[in-house]
Amino acid sequence: MTINTKRLVLRPFEPGDTDRVRAIVESRAAFLPPGAPGHLAGVSQWLTYGVHELWRSGQGIHLAMVADGMIVGAVSLFRTVWGSGTTEIGYGVHPAHRGRGYAPEAVAGLTEWALTHGGLRRVELRANLDNPASLRVAEKCGFTREGVLRGGGYEDDGPRDLVIFGLLSQDLSMGPPTVNGRGFGTGVRMQSEHLVMRPFTGTDAGDVFAAVDRDPEINRWMPWAEGYDLQRAYDWCTRYAHTDALNGVQFAIEPRAGGRLVGSVGVQRADWERGDAEVGYWISPWARRRGYACEATRAVSTYLMMRGFHRVTLLAAVGNLASQGVARKAGFVEEGVLRRALPVSGGISDAVLFSLLKDEVL
Repeated sequence: MTINTKRLVLRPFEPGDTDRVRAIVESRAAFLPPGAPGHLAGVSQWLTYGVHELWRSGQGIHLAMVADGMIVGAVSLFRTVWGSGTTEIGYGVHPAHRGRGYAPEAVAGLTEWALTHGGLRRVELRANLDNPASLRVAEKCGFTREGVLRGGGYEDDGPRDLVIFGLLSQDLSMGPPTVNGRGFGTGVRMQSEHLVMRPFTGTDAGDVFAAVDRDPEINRWMPWAEGYDLQRAYDWCTRYAHTDALNGVQFAIEPRAGGRLVGSVGVQRADWERGDAEVGYWISPWARRRGYACEATRAVSTYLMMRGFHRVTLLAAVGNLASQGVARKAGFVEEGVLRRALPVSGGISDAVLFSLLKDEVL
């Protein structure tokens, strides 16, 4: 999960931040999320495990605010209840970088993501009544002041009154992007260890066509590949990959290090009532046998679990052993064979049904 604002990159903390966080700990600058290490010895474990516990528990996420390669702050979603569509946002800015507008920029960016691509309906922000800077951040980001919690906060010198601010999805000028809190919106983007998963654009058409054109694997298993041409690739990248934000979402896959299109991974037949969705994928011929399909499938499945789904399924034709291998490596469990369930080039195939459950991911 990465959010780009005008000046900031909001991204998860990672082991590569070790030197940056060590310098922050040594300086005793107090702005990192709760639970951050107070001693250098704890930095590595915190970056590997501690800072990601909120995400693993399904209650939110801690993101670093990065400007020009420096960690200038942190912003978090916490107390997230995906079922009711609510969360709380908090932030901290390095003392050396305050007064530059980083806090409202980060809060606005993460709040917009939460109320659109995150599928939430309400973001709450709490600020000390005697902290005018924090009050201004909430107001600049369009939050509505809703009331005061007397003694709702506590600091070293005693209780503090807290002002509660709220922002709802319908408060955004773009209007609600989902139906009753359901749907994937547009522009969903995420990162895994080696990959970026993002919306398709017209510039992907050449690589999509090159991947499909005369490739025996794609043409064998994907019924839409027959007679594929550049115009159909362009129509997919600019139109059809973006048309069903309620029941599915399609991602172009590219390497984080840069390079050609890796392939596609997508969600379809999302059943918001039952909490069940299906994933599928294809990989470009030049990017196979590098573990990309497994990594992308796992990342999208985790995203679905964070959106409230408890079960993700995957279908692979009985003869498509490579696709079945991807499912198993991604942690999916084989459940059985569905007779004549999957369209393939030239007909209908029996399909191996795989599933991944929420408690196997989070």
